[in-house]
Amino acid sequence: MQAELKDADLGEFLLWLLRRRWRYRVSGNSMLPVLQPGDEILVDKRAYRKARPMPGDLVVARHPHQKDVRLVKQVVAVDADGRCQLEGTNLLGVIESSDSRGFGPLSPEKIVGRVTSRFA
Repeated sequence: MQAELKDADLGEFLLWLLRRRWRYRVSGNSMLPVLQPGDEILVDKRAYRKARPMPGDLVVARHPHQKDVRLVKQVVAVDADGRCQLEGTNLLGVIESSDSRGFGPLSPEKIVGRVTSRFA
């Protein structure tokens, strides 16, 4: 399942101004072709307060072994305990991607929020 991401519209921009969206910059090639290095994304940190992530969602998560590192990945599966299997979308760059194939599924507390749009 290939993720799709819309460009931010006026509504998303206003939510960012009101601090309802957080802005992150993508680094690395693990999310090609969906996200390019240098792309800026908007993230809804409240998205999973009442719901679990769903397969296909793009999320920002805390790296389980590097405290200050945030990851942008796609949810590929969610188990009964809410742990998410996260993977990069770049099928040619599996070696470049630090994701659940290397560190296992992440607990819900590690998910920062859902990517809502690309900030253009």
